[in-house]
Amino acid sequence: MKITFIGGGNMAKALIGGLIKRGYSPSKMHVVEVSKEKSAELHNEFGVRATPELAVAVAHAEVLILAIKPQQLQEVALQLAPILAGQLVISIAAGIRTQDMARWLGTHNIVRCMPNTPALIRSGVTALYAMPAVVPEQCHRAESILSAVGSTLWVDDEEMLDAVTAISGSGPAYVFYFIEAMQQAAYELGLDEAQARQLVLDTFLGASKLAESSQEDVALLRGRVTSKKGTTEKALLSMEASQVKQGIVAAIHAAAARSRELGDELGKDA
Repeated sequence: MKITFIGGGNMAKALIGGLIKRGYSPSKMHVVEVSKEKSAELHNEFGVRATPELAVAVAHAEVLILAIKPQQLQEVALQLAPILAGQLVISIAAGIRTQDMARWLGTHNIVRCMPNTPALIRSGVTALYAMPAVVPEQCHRAESILSAVGSTLWVDDEEMLDAVTAISGSGPAYVFYFIEAMQQAAYELGLDEAQARQLVLDTFLGASKLAESSQEDVALLRGRVTSKKGTTEKALLSMEASQVKQGIVAAIHAAAARSRELGDELGKDA
């Protein structure tokens, strides 16, 4: 399988690195990158070919990965349209719907993906949606590529990618926000920066691993560390009084609504 990445940014680099770590040959990967500096970095770091020439890189590819900013996608897609020859197109550009991409690219062989930033350390999670024209073998190819940077799951309804964007796409920022708040509290209680960082990050990592390894609902796990009239109960009662959970749920609904809005805005023909 020969792969061409359109765009050599962080997510493309994460995928290239993940594929190489799995034993995939750099000689089968090509990157279209207009920046000479980035092209040199890609070649030096991964041994892949990088060129600004779109037609050359696309000619022998079986899979194209659109790893560019959403605002650039329409322009690039219109350039790609006349040189496509049945390749599978995988888009990791946020927000742009497959029907809009199909209109610009002139093909329905499109898989749209929503990865998240932990993919940079191969701990991401990616949701995928395939247009009906995509055959099972192509779905398998898309999944094998994206699974190089973490876990994957398929959605049958493209609209669910708005929910995915709000949950796992934006999710790392919510976690960082909560980490910031806990670190601030740690400072205020007299712990130094290193102590606060270790305590908070290890608590998140440990709690996540515990939840992942358990078959039980997280509410039950929470209940087990919440003794009646104890410190945890006091903290959780304070959060409930401030409607923290309702605020988080409302924020995620707002993120999903914004994802739908961006899909409308980015899908308009220029």
